[in-house]
Amino acid sequence: MNKKMREFLAAIEEKQKEARSFADANETDKAAGILDEIDDLKKQYETEEKLFKLEQEQAANSHEEVRTEKELTQSEKDVKAFAGYVRAMVNKASTPQNITMGNNGAIIPQTIASQIIQKVKELCPIYANSTIYHSKGTLKIPVYGDKTVSGDDAPHNITVGFAAEFSELTADAGAFSSVDLTGYLVGALTLIGKSVVNNADIDVTNFIVNEMGKKIAEFLEDKLLNGASGYNQGALATTTTMNAGSTSAITADNLIDLQAKIPTAYQGAAAWYMAPATFTAIRKLKDGNNRYLLQDDITGTFPYRLLGKPVYISDNMPAIASAAKAVLYGDASGLAVNIREEQNIQVLTEKYATQHAIGVVAWMEFDSKVADNQKLATLVMSANS
Repeated sequence: MNKKMREFLAAIEEKQKEARSFADANETDKAAGILDEIDDLKKQYETEEKLFKLEQEQAANSHEEVRTEKELTQSEKDVKAFAGYVRAMVNKASTPQNITMGNNGAIIPQTIASQIIQKVKELCPIYANSTIYHSKGTLKIPVYGDKTVSGDDAPHNITVGFAAEFSELTADAGAFSSVDLTGYLVGALTLIGKSVVNNADIDVTNFIVNEMGKKIAEFLEDKLLNGASGYNQGALATTTTMNAGSTSAITADNLIDLQAKIPTAYQGAAAWYMAPATFTAIRKLKDGNNRYLLQDDITGTFPYRLLGKPVYISDNMPAIASAAKAVLYGDASGLAVNIREEQNIQVLTEKYATQHAIGVVAWMEFDSKVADNQKLATLVMSANS
């Protein structure tokens, strides 16, 4: 008997004593829970016993010719790999989503795999480049601009002009308004069947936790670009817009004119944001000398620049279509984002025990609005007539 088997037997004996004490105290629920734990320990002991016997048989047959790894059949390789997996996982705490043996059979080892291939999504750094606040209450961002006066069509603001000695100056000023940010709660929950965790050759729970973090990032990027009616406002809500003059095509002149919509003071951190298909269409544009507008940029994360500015691609940007806001340009710091509660992911090991499952829950709370419309501009495709 090896060390692990002795440890299992000792643990079973200890749990049996604990169950008897609860049974004597008429605490049947606690006793029942411990009995379930004893059953799990017994199963683990049986697994370890089988592995131990297998090792003994292999030692007894050590005089036989040992085949190389290349000579093993695929089935034998699978069994060998799975045995190693069971040994590594038998004492490991398990955790799991609505992932079950029935509808997620691909992650149950038929041949042993150690990778999960995921679909890659294009995401832009709109969150990283926006202006982030962490306010628990309502956040009011003051905005100063021209003031309108009833009955007067001319905008009012501080005016500077030539003056003559002994002549009165006319007082005038603009007005303050505010962009108000509150918080909207976002949540997600997924359940993982314990059978999947016990039979998969990967750390399913850790994978799902990481995957949930990615899904939250995708959700947040979508809302920071497009907004959601009744909730937050995205960068595409900027009031600085330009019509493309076409329902389906973008020209080089469109891009030049859109870039000019942003004042020079805000051009330093400006960038382009567009969908993959839009990028492909723009990539084919040429100037009068038959040179492509997009230039190679081996110094950047993404190897292209358009009219001197970096290009970011996002699957969440609208595609070229009638009335679509197909291109966003400018300094993303013009978008204000209030994070009341940072992304928080928890693994729930007890709540779903009666379902033989483990939960992974995520929460965050945020709001966003365009605080400075001068910093962001959109190219809007024409609507069908």
